[in-house]
Amino acid sequence: MVNESQPSVNKLAMHKVERLITESDMLRVKVHKTKGKATIIDCGIDVPGSLEAGRLVAEVCMGGLGTVALDTNIVGGSTFPVARVTSDNAPLACIGSQAAGWNVKVEGFFALGSGPARARAQVETKLYDKLNYKDKHKEAILVLETRTLPNPAVCEYVAEACKIEEKDLYLLVAPTASIVGSVQIAARIVETGIHKLKILGYDFRKVLSSIGLCPIVPVARKDMWAMGITNDAILMMGETFLFIQSTEEDGLADLIKQVPSSTSSDYGKPFHQIFKDAEGDFYKIDKMLFAPAHITVNDLRTGLFHTAGQLDPKLFLEALKSTLK
Repeated sequence: MVNESQPSVNKLAMHKVERLITESDMLRVKVHKTKGKATIIDCGIDVPGSLEAGRLVAEVCMGGLGTVALDTNIVGGSTFPVARVTSDNAPLACIGSQAAGWNVKVEGFFALGSGPARARAQVETKLYDKLNYKDKHKEAILVLETRTLPNPAVCEYVAEACKIEEKDLYLLVAPTASIVGSVQIAARIVETGIHKLKILGYDFRKVLSSIGLCPIVPVARKDMWAMGITNDAILMMGETFLFIQSTEEDGLADLIKQVPSSTSSDYGKPFHQIFKDAEGDFYKIDKMLFAPAHITVNDLRTGLFHTAGQLDPKLFLEALKSTLK
């Protein structure tokens, strides 16, 4: 039976969407209405977007259950903007909402879909069964990472999957190579850490609270290059801290050693090179690679903390230079 007491990720995220709409000029985004009255918010295709728009989109992705703050940090002698992400409902915010788990493919259009509409559509049935969650809010919000505005068929498909009217659908769109793209991908640092635990077979629902930090990379001229350096930032400089309510048989101390990206056989090269070596096929890349550079876990049952991995500013700056040359 679905836990009816859990918050609605679509309802909470609508507050962020409303601000994107009412402050569109200031945030440098553009609002479109389709014939079916769906709302499409361009956050970086025909408009430049902004840091604040990126922050809001990142919080929308987390279903309003996470906070994203922007700051700066020194990396190898250079100052970089960074995203600091916190959530006290991390499994639902990061895996149940933020993860890009919906491949939206309709009539020549393709984009990775993330955000609270996933919890309404329930395309990933096993995941939501595990979370014991279904969002019944009448509005649905999907964030699409693409350089093409959705066509009418996409709106119809998503609305139908969510079992809502098109007028209650909100699609937020930003390419990887954009200010919003750089911010919202950096803000996936906690999601990446929890997802790696999930890949390792750990019950990610035991994560109670979380905080993460990741550099926001410069905007590349091409989406493919942007994909490379946004991944490099997480893999080489991303930090995640998790508070976990373990059980006795978990073996967290040993498990955490397997989490950092550096444990992967593919680690050590710029991501764009790894992707090229894999002939452009994500499935040929070691799935153990997709993780933060460094992780710390506080085991609330034992009061101990476990840490693994290390930041690699030298490799990160080399990756930036080789990709953006």
